[in-house]
Amino acid sequence: MKFNRTAIALTVAGVLCSACSSTVNNEVKSKVAADRIVGTDTPFASEAVYFVVTDRFVDGDPSNNHETQGGEYPTWQLPLEGPEGKKAYVGYMGGDLKGILNNADYIKDMGFTAVWMTPVHDNPDYAFNGDEPITYGGAFKDGGKTGYHGYWATNFYKADEHLVSDDLSVSDYTAKMKASGLKSVFDIVANHGTPSFTMEEDLPGYGEIYDKDDNLVADHQNLPPQELDPENNPLHRFFHDYPDLVKLSNLDDENPEVRDYLINSYLYWISQGADGFRIDTIRHVPHAFWREASDRIRERYPDFFMFGEAFDYEANNIAQHTLPKNGGVSVLDFPMQKAMVSVFEKPLESDFADLENALHLTHGPYHNPYDLTTFYDNHDMARINATDNGFINAHNWLFTVRGIPVVYMGSEIGFMRGTAEHSGNRNYVGQERLDAAVNHPIQQALTDIANVRKNTPALQRGIQVNVALSGHTAAFYRVINTEESQQTALVLLNKGDSAQTFNVNQFIQSGNWVEQLTGRELTIAEGGKLSATVEPNGVQVWLREGKVENEALLAQIKYQLSRQ
Repeated sequence: MKFNRTAIALTVAGVLCSACSSTVNNEVKSKVAADRIVGTDTPFASEAVYFVVTDRFVDGDPSNNHETQGGEYPTWQLPLEGPEGKKAYVGYMGGDLKGILNNADYIKDMGFTAVWMTPVHDNPDYAFNGDEPITYGGAFKDGGKTGYHGYWATNFYKADEHLVSDDLSVSDYTAKMKASGLKSVFDIVANHGTPSFTMEEDLPGYGEIYDKDDNLVADHQNLPPQELDPENNPLHRFFHDYPDLVKLSNLDDENPEVRDYLINSYLYWISQGADGFRIDTIRHVPHAFWREASDRIRERYPDFFMFGEAFDYEANNIAQHTLPKNGGVSVLDFPMQKAMVSVFEKPLESDFADLENALHLTHGPYHNPYDLTTFYDNHDMARINATDNGFINAHNWLFTVRGIPVVYMGSEIGFMRGTAEHSGNRNYVGQERLDAAVNHPIQQALTDIANVRKNTPALQRGIQVNVALSGHTAAFYRVINTEESQQTALVLLNKGDSAQTFNVNQFIQSGNWVEQLTGRELTIAEGGKLSATVEPNGVQVWLREGKVENEALLAQIKYQLSRQ
């Protein structure tokens, strides 16, 4: 697909629909002008999140590596050999909380305000000796792997010894991160524990669950689910007697004891400094569990933010989690992720219009689309296989459109681009790469646009009103009008390989406009237009301070708010 590389003029080409007409009666005009204009009041919507697989980030404390752990079933490194010398790893690599803390300034300087890290829970001290062996590039097999990622909890109340240090507990970490200007998002799990059956011999930790006092409360005993006897064996009562994911234990969310165990563990981690939760495999647990968990958490922490992973590209399906009756939990925006990959892996062959439907600005299934967490890849899927310019364009979009941006560690340097979990997606990043990252073009462009969002409330929580998304260009407004902020931002994006000129008069307001990346200023007269040329793979954010005065824009905002 080819696009005209000549200048594009974005103007009013037709008549607005009757609900959006500029001939709005005075009663409607005064009501809209008096109303608050905001996409969401959720405090966490102002954040931008850097996601870290803690063990694979930076080794800040070699003394907690436990390189000889596991004996006959070692846990250190465990490389999977691929073609042409390529490797992936299924053992521990040394990353820890101190490694994140040591790089707090690096993360904050990029424009992020929160760090989501994989679970801190204690995991088994051996490589799993059941299931089929995992191989380079393989999937859905756990043989020979370890719990370096934190998702194989044996104790949901205890931190893993590979992550904490003698002089840095979890609560120490969160307090010091907060002092550095960064919130902490903890990863929580409800549907499963460790791999729990098919072992050659029953290894300690696997299939076992311990309480906050380190007492054994459940044990799968290396039995397949259908051989469990939860009615007669107290150690089986935490588990369903049927499988769910691979060889992982299937926790019985209908058991009140299990519900209390899990929900109380979530409350415990909030007491240790968690500012938000990312919920693993949320769709594998019924809505009733998450409604109870949300009610109990928000009874004590009313603004506590949670977002779930429902790996599904159908918006109508994942949106069910966002409804108040189901717990009011936000979700990772998988439909947007799919659209972003299709557009930004091949930016010169794609169309910005392909992203518009994923926004769901009106008539969408979500309780509030502005609360969604947006991303283009993570540790559970292949990293985006984009050029440097593809990453730059993806970030320009991610940090200006509706939603809460999430970026996976290493993406600021295009680390292991295109690789899946067992072919390099989760390889160790390391301090040396981070030290060099500030010279990388992706990191530099990311830092620019992320800090613009960090300093612009309209980009964080403002209503999005599209002007045009077509070919290599996109133009849209973000508008906020609250007691604290009155701003209109006009975002201009160009993912093409030649400069593009925008002439925007639709919804434009008179007054002083300041471009946030360069400081350039324009004064627009009544009935005028904003003209600007955006460089290849570029972004401009023009900001006007003050309340909205354009009647057509007010009408469009009212239309969208009433149908959000």
